[in-house]
Amino acid sequence: MEPVASTQLQAGQPGAVCPDFHAAIELIGKRWTGAIVSALTEQPMRFGELRKAIPGLSDRLLSQRLRELEEEGLVQREVEAGTPVRVTYSLTDVGDDLGPAIRELRSWAKRWKCTG
Repeated sequence: MEPVASTQLQAGQPGAVCPDFHAAIELIGKRWTGAIVSALTEQPMRFGELRKAIPGLSDRLLSQRLRELEEEGLVQREVEAGTPVRVTYSLTDVGDDLGPAIRELRSWAKRWKCTG
C-alpha cells in the first residue's frame, strides 16, 4: 500500500483538516481580526473606542474588518439616530460563542510569551 501524501488526504481521514475549522481560522486569523473580536468580547464599542483599544490599526482596515465580520455574522452594528449618528459594534450570539476560545487563547499567549 502506497503512503498518501498530505496534500491528497480526503476529509474524514486521519490528518485531514476540517474545512469548517480551516474557514474559521482563516477568518479569525486575518490581520487585526482577532484583536477586534477580542476587544468586543469585553464589551460593545464604538468605532473610536475600538481604534483606541487596538493601537496601530488604521481606520480603513478597522472599517473593512468590521464589515467582513458583520457579513460573516460575528459582529452586529447598532446605529443610534441623532447628530452625530452613533454606531456601536458588538458580537452576535455566534461571535459571542468565541468568548471562551478567545479567553483561552489570551491565557495561552501569556504562558507562551513568558516561556519564550
